[in-house]
Amino acid sequence: MIHADVRRAALEQWLAGPLRGASFSLAPASEDASFRRYFRATLEDGRSFVAMDAPPDQEDCRPFVRVARLLREAGVHAPEVHAEDLSRGFLLLADLGTRTYLQELNAQSAARLFSDAADALVKWQLASRAGILPDYDEVLLRREMSLFPEWYVGRHLKKTLSAQQQDVLESIFSLLVKSALAQPTVYVHRDYMPRNLMVCEPNPGVLDFQDAVLGPISYDAVSLLRDAFISWEEEQVLDWTARYWEKAKKAGLPVDADFGEFWRAFEWMGLQRHLKVLGIFARINYRDGKPKYLADTPRFVDYALSVSRRYKELGPLARLLDELHPA
Repeated sequence: MIHADVRRAALEQWLAGPLRGASFSLAPASEDASFRRYFRATLEDGRSFVAMDAPPDQEDCRPFVRVARLLREAGVHAPEVHAEDLSRGFLLLADLGTRTYLQELNAQSAARLFSDAADALVKWQLASRAGILPDYDEVLLRREMSLFPEWYVGRHLKKTLSAQQQDVLESIFSLLVKSALAQPTVYVHRDYMPRNLMVCEPNPGVLDFQDAVLGPISYDAVSLLRDAFISWEEEQVLDWTARYWEKAKKAGLPVDADFGEFWRAFEWMGLQRHLKVLGIFARINYRDGKPKYLADTPRFVDYALSVSRRYKELGPLARLLDELHPA
């Protein structure tokens, strides 16, 4: 805690420069699953900014600055970076407000908010260029999924997979990687979910994009609609996915001409993400001491079970999940 206080004091001192000596108050703005912290700096005249504290020994601000620029160039409402000190891990950002999609979504608002999110996603994907962002390659896809047996099964469930179960998991991983790498590639936010979208003008404001890559075209859509913290009926998810697909197709994006094929790729891409997130939420608890994310692991087990039961090739994973979670 002493370290955190020292960082905050250094941040306040640094802010005096870009804020031109104006008096301001500093208050926590949001929590983050990483080591980054965000504060809202409010000036006496009512203007506000967001200050990021990203300890350079644990976080690198450069991808955030680079992707923020790419998003804004694509016409997506990402925060402008007003000032930066990359060596110390400090950024001063435009304030996109306090209303997240997660807080605002309900039966009345969802259609409008998701339509806006799909429009922004299409803009982001249309801006895609090779060689700008890291590739979402097999190594990264597998590294993410390996968090599931290590952290969720091993640490959280305290179970050891048998050799047969390990073979099942490896075969599923191979299927999911093959499906992901067969998709057309576009810019991928990689955490395009309601918690990271702000209700503002123009809508939405987009946050938490520093891990962006060039990867499968269905990834951000499935992140949006099969979220960590809010679930929807399958018919509704299918409808919203079809609406995104129509917009993407009309814009000339390389989505599959057959919606059924796109839906299958969407579901399999989602399964890769679900397994990854189960591992991440367990790791955040046991390694980083942030337990609140564990409460949402049953949602991801349900997602993974539902998808794996719908496809014959994924059936072995459904049986494995049932073995790991006996009734």
